[in-house]
Parts: sequence; structure tokens; C-alpha cells
Amino acid sequence: MIPGARAVSPAARWLLTGAALALVALFLLVPLTAVFIEAFRGGAAAWAAAVRQPDALAALRLTLLVAVIVVPANALFGLAAGWALGKFDFPGRSLLVTLIDLPFAVSPVVAGLVLVLLFGRTGLFGEWLARNGLKIVFAPPGIVLATLFVTFPFVARELIPLMRASGSEEEEAARVLGAGFFQTFFRVTLPNVKWALLYGLVLCSARAVGEFGAVSVVSGHIRGRTNTLPLEVEILYNEYQTQAAFAVASLLTGLALVALVAKAAARRFSPADAGKRENR
Repeated sequence: MIPGARAVSPAARWLLTGAALALVALFLLVPLTAVFIEAFRGGAAAWAAAVRQPDALAALRLTLLVAVIVVPANALFGLAAGWALGKFDFPGRSLLVTLIDLPFAVSPVVAGLVLVLLFGRTGLFGEWLARNGLKIVFAPPGIVLATLFVTFPFVARELIPLMRASGSEEEEAARVLGAGFFQTFFRVTLPNVKWALLYGLVLCSARAVGEFGAVSVVSGHIRGRTNTLPLEVEILYNEYQTQAAFAVASLLTGLALVALVAKAAARRFSPADAGKRENR
């Protein structure tokens, strides 16, 4: 028990635990169960037919393609930001940390509108892009940029505090012993933050797959070309194809559950969390 904490009566503990479980069941378990019940209401054959529709498969491919591009890019950015902001002090560091948190504060819809103002046909760079035959908005590149903007803080925010707390003594010792930059990074720095990196990548992947607001603005909702899974679910539901909408939504839910399991595994094997469990 925490020193100085007052003992809680068994009735209070059961009451609080029951209230927490009721909220989890109401806001998480019931909706998740409802998604799969509605998805398979017509049977497995109807579910398979819905997810094998060309538009649904195209949306799935685009969603996975965006995630495959965005997640490694965020890994590189997160490592660079974690190294710079966690290991060094320099003028403007606080401002840079604040800018990294900007996507948490800005609405994804606003982020999408900014991309339209920059890269749309009448945007700041629209004329130049048109002259060179390049298309950003209402095309996959715009979706990648929008998703990259809303997801890039996840990896960095996991790595910066850990690198800050670990200090730079080990890296300095490695350099004194003759190790180069890359040798120091891959043999000293990266092993110390690998679980935090994995944890951030899982969060980034889940957000990249499920992003709706920013992607909705820049996609143009072109079925079979620029619709991701969340957008396809919206269109199917608006067309009163309820069973098909829930079938596609079940794919999103399944990807989210996989991310949740990976997140739990990353926390379980994280040395910091392992140390906390040992001290209990």
C-alpha cells in the first residue's frame, strides 16, 4: 500500500471497481460486440461478399499503403526528434517540443484544410503542381501527408522523455572508446529505447489506419481510388448498406484490436514497466 494512504473499505473498492467495469462495458465492450454482431448478421458468406467488393478491397489496400509509408517515416522522425530533444539542450528546444505537440491541439479537419490551401488547384503551390503534372490533393499523396501530420507526434512523444531521463553518459563513454555515430546509436541508444519505440509505432499505426477527419478533407471521396476504410464505412452507411458498412467496420475493428494487443505486449516487455511490476 502507498505510504500515508488511507485504507479503503471493501464496499468502496467493490463500488469503484464495479463502476469502472460498467463504464468499460458500456463504452467499449458493447459497441465492439455490436460491430461484429451486425457485421455477421447475414452470415459469414454475406460478410465475405461485403469485404470482397472492389471498393472495399481498394480502400483496404490504400489504408495499408498509407500506414506502410507513414509509420516508418514517423519512426525516423521520432528517433531524430528524440535524439535531438532528449540528449541535447539548445536555443529553441521548448518551441520545437511545442510544435511537435501541435497535431494534438489542432483539429484534423483544420489540418486537411491547410493542405488544401497549400496544394489544392487554387492553393499556394497549386499552379506549380499543375504545370508539372503533379497532384497532391484528392489523390493518395495528400492522404499520406494528412495522415503523416496527425500521427507524427506519437513516436516522438514516447522517445523524448525516455531519452531525456537516460542522459547521455553511455553515448559519451562509447565515443571515448572510439565508437562512431552509427555504432553508438545502434549499439547504445537504440537498445535503450526499443520498447518505447515499438509502443509509439503501435499507437502511430492505430491512428494511421483509423484517421478520418484530415483524410476526409483531402481525399475527395473517390471510390476505388482515394477512399480509405473509414471513408468507405461512412459512404456505405450513408447509402443504407448497413450490413456492408459494419462488415468493413469489422476490418477496422480487427486492426484496432491487433494494435491493442501489440500495445499491451510492448508495455509488458518494457523494462520500465517490468521494473514497476517488480517493485510492487
